[in-house]
Amino acid sequence: MKVIRHPSELRTELPRAVALGVFDGVHRGHQRILEALAEEARNLGGVAVVLTFEPHPDAVVRPERAPAVLTPLPEKAALMDQRGVQWLLALSFDRALAAMPAERFATEVLARQVKASVVLVGFNFRFGNAGRGDAAVLEACGRERGYRVRVIPPIEVAGEVVSSTGVREALAAGRLERVERLLGRRYSLVGRVVPGDGRGRTLGYPTANLELWDNAALPGPGVYVVRCRADGTERLGVLNVGRRPTFGEGPVKVEVHLLDYEGYLYGQRMRVELLGWLRREKVFDGVEALCRQIQKDVETARAWGSGGACNI
Repeated sequence: MKVIRHPSELRTELPRAVALGVFDGVHRGHQRILEALAEEARNLGGVAVVLTFEPHPDAVVRPERAPAVLTPLPEKAALMDQRGVQWLLALSFDRALAAMPAERFATEVLARQVKASVVLVGFNFRFGNAGRGDAAVLEACGRERGYRVRVIPPIEVAGEVVSSTGVREALAAGRLERVERLLGRRYSLVGRVVPGDGRGRTLGYPTANLELWDNAALPGPGVYVVRCRADGTERLGVLNVGRRPTFGEGPVKVEVHLLDYEGYLYGQRMRVELLGWLRREKVFDGVEALCRQIQKDVETARAWGSGGACNI
């Protein structure tokens, strides 16, 4: 897959099937759109293109309400590549793009610059200034400019319409079973290991502190069983997300103790896949009590093995 930032970089003479949307999370609903996109590209004898926006439009239009980000661009690209997307066009979303009327976007960007043959959107997709654009606007412009529009209906899982908002809510509540149900996979945090304050090492349980993408969507405060991939190895681990209240309230930190690992991880990229929820974050009566609980958490993680249900 090729990730590009401007339509001029879309260098192919083949017909272009284009899926339009933010696609944060690349959840089951998004996956259905991508399946339809691949189908349209095959029927056209063309290429599958996703047109998305970076950063999330709400981060520009209403930053005080911008949602936490489930999938940064590299993660989004990797997930889409697995589903046959050949080009990912990530337009820089700024004030100028936010102010562009929907009709102008549909005409100038989709028709003239991207040269779409067919445009696919989700059932609730809105675009253009003040979100005034919808499928009807796309279809009207498509009739004039020669592209077809296909609207993908909602996907329901266990009676719930799949949405990025639903994934964020379930993740924040630590409901990993629901997260996996909506995503169609387990949720992962991907970040760079950075130095911390070394407290875990003094307790006998060294941790890798993760530096994540901006405004990353995090699981709710607590302790989790995880599978970690870094340094060419895969290990089970215990993840803590929270403020470490036993030592006084501080900023939220994401740190993981890898079982049976003694290597050097600073500066390395680590993927942390959430397997199951262990317990809430709590204040302990001193370091000894905390260490006893950590040992229990480690024993539970060790017994987890490589499979099992999402929640313990």
